[in-house]
Amino acid sequence: MNKIYRKNEVTFAIVMIVIYVIGTMVSETITAGIGIQKLIPAIFHVLFTLITAVWIAKNGLTEKYGLILPKYKPIRAWFFLPLIFVACSGLLFGIKLNYGPLETVLFVISMCCVGFLEEILFRGFLFVGMAQKNVRSAIIVASVTFGIGHIVNLLNGRDLARTIFQIIFAIAVGFALVILFYKGKSLLPCIVFHSLNNSLSAFEKDTSDAAKSLLMDPELFEMICVIIYIVILAIYSFFLLKKLDVSQE
Repeated sequence: MNKIYRKNEVTFAIVMIVIYVIGTMVSETITAGIGIQKLIPAIFHVLFTLITAVWIAKNGLTEKYGLILPKYKPIRAWFFLPLIFVACSGLLFGIKLNYGPLETVLFVISMCCVGFLEEILFRGFLFVGMAQKNVRSAIIVASVTFGIGHIVNLLNGRDLARTIFQIIFAIAVGFALVILFYKGKSLLPCIVFHSLNNSLSAFEKDTSDAAKSLLMDPELFEMICVIIYIVILAIYSFFLLKKLDVSQE
């Protein structure tokens, strides 16, 4: 790992992303034949998280990749409310346990690790590596690649329309989080949001169920939700660019 990292940080980021994506896909395939949902993905994500976190700490890169507490004043924590709303909004349409007790625990563990891994890989390794040459390009590439990476959900059985909505939503989230990290210098709020947003899906009603309760077409309902999220995240990103500066704290 060190040899690739020292040679080129962007190449290192790409290699790590490929390992993560392939590992996740393979583990999902294996666990489908076992009968216990999320077992193998949880094991893979926990191991990959531990390996990555230990490597970062061992090489003294925690501050470089934002694994530090935010430096802005606690009183400014109110500006996390838009992220909290986006993460928890699925619960507004009802609560439903989508897995059994064991599988729910495995899913939450897996998703918390995914929150850490995807933030470190895309907002950490990839963005920081590219930002050394061009910050604007780094923001765009890190956000868009994060969104497009969700296309692998097609291989896990998701239909095309829902995958497209998820990609668009992920790109909007990517922009907001990379700006939050760039301006705030801490990746921890991004990890917390990402983990919460992923984990709560175990307790949310499917969008088709929510749409039926509102007497709406499922695809139209999901499209409206995505548009609302994009508007919120766009306003939030603009606010961060204008107002968040840790050097003034």
